[in-house]
Amino acid sequence: MTNLIDILKERGFIDQSTHEKELNEYLEAGQATCYIGFDPTASSLHVGSLVPIMSLAHMQRHGHRPIALIGGGTGLVGDPSGKTEMRKLLTPEMVEENAIGIKEQLSRFLDFSDGKALMLNNADWLTKLEYIPFLRDFGRHFSVNRMIKAESYKMRLESEEGLNFIEFNYMLLQAYDFLELYDHYGCRLQMGGSDQWGNIVAGVELIRRVRQETVFGITFPLITTSSGAKMGKTAEGAVWLDPNKTSPYEYYQYWINTDDRDVARFMALFTFLPMEEIKELEKLSGADLNSAKVVLAFEVTKLAHGMEEAFKAYRAAESVFGSIVVPEEIMPSSSTHGIHAGEWSGTKTVAVGIDAIIEPPHSEMDMDQFNEGVPAFKLYQMVGLASSGSAARRLIEQGGAYVNGKRIESFDYLLTDKDIVDMEILLRAGKKRYHKIKIITNKP
Repeated sequence: MTNLIDILKERGFIDQSTHEKELNEYLEAGQATCYIGFDPTASSLHVGSLVPIMSLAHMQRHGHRPIALIGGGTGLVGDPSGKTEMRKLLTPEMVEENAIGIKEQLSRFLDFSDGKALMLNNADWLTKLEYIPFLRDFGRHFSVNRMIKAESYKMRLESEEGLNFIEFNYMLLQAYDFLELYDHYGCRLQMGGSDQWGNIVAGVELIRRVRQETVFGITFPLITTSSGAKMGKTAEGAVWLDPNKTSPYEYYQYWINTDDRDVARFMALFTFLPMEEIKELEKLSGADLNSAKVVLAFEVTKLAHGMEEAFKAYRAAESVFGSIVVPEEIMPSSSTHGIHAGEWSGTKTVAVGIDAIIEPPHSEMDMDQFNEGVPAFKLYQMVGLASSGSAARRLIEQGGAYVNGKRIESFDYLLTDKDIVDMEILLRAGKKRYHKIKIITNKP
């Protein structure tokens, strides 16, 4: 049987780990309990949170119990890790509201029924701590000399703002979280991003000192695209898991636009498809690689939003970009192969009708508005393809604006009824951003 740590390594999840031999024994001995902390600074997680989410999902799929720990208490302090300035402090009401949204998203990836996964809030114990007893019982185990060398503090210490005292306590609180989860839930594995290594090791060391027990830590590498961009960041902002912040269609398009060099790596990290199939992607190029991107986009959208929304996003993209049928030999385990057969593979078969199809971003305009003509730059600003009239002018002048596939040659071009095709006008900005205008008429 393949070891779970080996699986996570092969798929690209592990950066560093403690006590690797003992950790393997712990995971192979029976059901293990592991946890990851999630910062409740927003009501939605984003694509940058997918590596920790997927790691918990892998743990659960191998029979272990994951804990998603909402940082309601530590969020009242603010994690200095990876930041050059102090984070905005949250109110308890903000944390509670954000936690509801986060659990809803995590429930797409984890089964919380019957205690198979737990979602806890560290405010339940951190806000009840008494300061003097906490310092005497736990603070004495921390060396300030070692703490200030930790990566999580180094950036702040070197910044202009510096590290304030409330943030300096963060490592102690996160270490105490691990102790609390060990004592009450038998949790012996903490996982997190590479910037959390110092905080995780502090928790491992605290439990060793006060409980004389060995616990474990794993960190994940910082995932960037091959171009060096941070995962989940676009020109329009973050790519959220909340469909009200980033629609399933926009989410799907984010993954379709994956750099060729990242397809196999992202397939390993962000889907559960078998590695033997993923390795074959390294040999692909051209149209076959585009087919693989369809599989990636469909599978990650299915995980975050469900099969039906993934199908709708696929059909919406197809209506704009044309159909891409994925050859059977490319990722044969993917459910994309059931799309053009009119059914979905998996736990259920669903007939698909035209009503399931959604449109890419669109708006409605009256036919009368085009009688005298609408300036192209104004239209691009109106529908959100440009942030301002001047930005729209620059887009057109640089040759990046298209109407029905034809480049607009002049910023003062007027769109008239001659640009209407089948009661629609398709606008494009650059290579990948589209907006469809549906023409309506108020005539009886």
